[in-house]
Amino acid sequence: MVKTMIYAHRGASKLAPENTMPAFELACAAGAEGIETDVQLTKDQVPVLIHDENLRRTTNGTGFVQDYTYAQLRLLDAGSWFNPKFSDTYIVTLDEFLRWFKNHPMFLNVELKTNVIEYKNIEQIVYDCLIDHHVLDRTVISSFNPDSLTRMKKINPSVETAFLTSTNMRNLPQYAKSLGTDALHVKHRLLDKKLVKRCHKQKLDLRIYTVNRPAMMKKCFKLGVDAFFTDVPHQALEYRQLYKENRKG
Repeated sequence: MVKTMIYAHRGASKLAPENTMPAFELACAAGAEGIETDVQLTKDQVPVLIHDENLRRTTNGTGFVQDYTYAQLRLLDAGSWFNPKFSDTYIVTLDEFLRWFKNHPMFLNVELKTNVIEYKNIEQIVYDCLIDHHVLDRTVISSFNPDSLTRMKKINPSVETAFLTSTNMRNLPQYAKSLGTDALHVKHRLLDKKLVKRCHKQKLDLRIYTVNRPAMMKKCFKLGVDAFFTDVPHQALEYRQLYKENRKG
């Protein structure tokens, strides 16, 4: 049986504010094998971990990430929207996160948020940060934007990249392969046995997002996907163990 790896989607984001250090720390404590996070650039070209281009949903700020310096963003409250006890939580930089991450034996998925705003030089900036912290060999770079993935491969062809999509386009594994990517990351509703078979035939890793329901977790385990992303890594790890034990029984 293929071991399906568990990535914490934006950290343990059902237990703490997404893409913040508390969420990452809880994911690590739960035993998640990987962390998924999103990177955007500030006005002064600092890579920061936040999903939305707009600050409104996950902070007490307004407007766009790209219009603020990091010094300005650092003053925002990035936790109270989730729970008042996280009121001192702030937007973390990629550099700060990696200083913590490199000391933990996990894998990393960095999603470049370039499908709405094409941040200039984000690929090189992120690459340099990963190199500085010596974690490139356990990192995959994903994006909905094929051009970002192409630019990353031009920087270093050995960087692992993944095409990210929620669209059931024809010949999806072949398309991902044509981009020079190493993996395909798809929305859970696209998962079926045929896709798994076609991806593995193309020598593409297949990872599924965002898997929170037990029935979908079981489907991922049964079909042998390489990994899935979940907001509840603590539950996913329990379900994987139960599935393994039931298979033996």
